[in-house]
Amino acid sequence: MNHRHGLPSRRELQQRPGPLRGTSWDLFTDPWRGAPSFADESATLAAAASIQTGEVFGLDYALDAFDPGMSKARKGPTHTIYSGHPAHRDDYLDGFYLQGSTQIDGLRHRRADDAGFYGGVPDDKISEGTADLGIQVWADSPIVTRGVLVDIAGYVESQGQAIDHAGGQPLTFELVQQSLVAQGVELRTGDIAMLHTGWGEWFLDLEEAQKHGQRDSGRATGMAQSEEFVDWAWDNGLAMVAADNFAVECLPPAPESPFTTSAPNDRGMMHQELLAKLGLPLGELWRLGPLARRMRQLQRWHAMLVVKPLNVLGGTGSPANATALL
Repeated sequence: MNHRHGLPSRRELQQRPGPLRGTSWDLFTDPWRGAPSFADESATLAAAASIQTGEVFGLDYALDAFDPGMSKARKGPTHTIYSGHPAHRDDYLDGFYLQGSTQIDGLRHRRADDAGFYGGVPDDKISEGTADLGIQVWADSPIVTRGVLVDIAGYVESQGQAIDHAGGQPLTFELVQQSLVAQGVELRTGDIAMLHTGWGEWFLDLEEAQKHGQRDSGRATGMAQSEEFVDWAWDNGLAMVAADNFAVECLPPAPESPFTTSAPNDRGMMHQELLAKLGLPLGELWRLGPLARRMRQLQRWHAMLVVKPLNVLGGTGSPANATALL
C-alpha cells in the first residue's frame, strides 16, 4: 500500500485484473469524483493554514485570451450586451468553448483506447443531458485544498538556462523533482500541483502572426510523457495537476512515450492514463505568473486553492474559476 494515501500504488494498480488494470476505478466512495476525493475535509482544513498574508490571486485568464491559441477549433466567445428598457442591461455569450482558456479537463474529456471512460461508464452515457462523469460533480462540491506551485521556470532560470518554448521543449520528470528539492517542498495527499513553466505568458506576448505560426507548428512546451510522471501524480495522492501551458504535457508527444501503443488515438499522450484510468483531472492554461513571482518573494510555495468549475450537467470541461489565497 502507498504510504501517502492508503490506496494501492500505481505499480499495484497495474496488477488489478482485467479491465481494472492500471485504474483507480471503484476505489473511491464517489465513483464519478475521481482523484479530487483525496482533497477531503481534512485536506481542506489543513489548507487553511496556508493563508498567512490575506492576498488573493485569480488564476484564470480572460475567456478570449487564447484567440488565437494552440487549438484550431476553440475560438473566443462573442459577448453581447442587450437592453430590455433604459434601466436594464443583460448579456450572453455565443460560441463559448468551455476549454478555450484557463480550464479543467473533466473525466469525460478522454476515454482510454484500451479501457473506456473512467469507471467503466458506457460510451452512450457520455452525451448532452446525461450526468455520468460530468464536470458538475466538482461544481456541486468544489475542490478546496492546498495548491503547491512547482516553479520549473524559476529553477531552470536559476541554472542559467531557458526553456525553449518556440521549440515546444519536453520537460523531463527530473525537472519536477529538482524544482521541488530546490524549493524545499514536500507534497501531501490531496494537494494540487501547479506546474509553472512560463509558457502562457510567453505565448500571450507573441504577435498574432507568431501565435498562428506556433499553432501551425503543433509544438507546445509541457511534461515529457513518462511512467514516472504518472506514478508521481498518483502515488502522491494529488487531487489535480495544473499547468500554465496548453496541455500539461508536451506536444507533439515525445517519440519515446510509453503510451504510444495504449493510446494510439492520442499519439501516446498521458491524458488517457491520468483522466480515464486514474480519474485525475488536469488544469490547463492557468495564469500562474503573478502567483509565482509573489511566491518567490515570500519563498513560500503553497496556498489555499479553491477550484469551482461551472455547473454544467455532463460537461467535459470548464473554466477553472481557480483562486489562490496566500
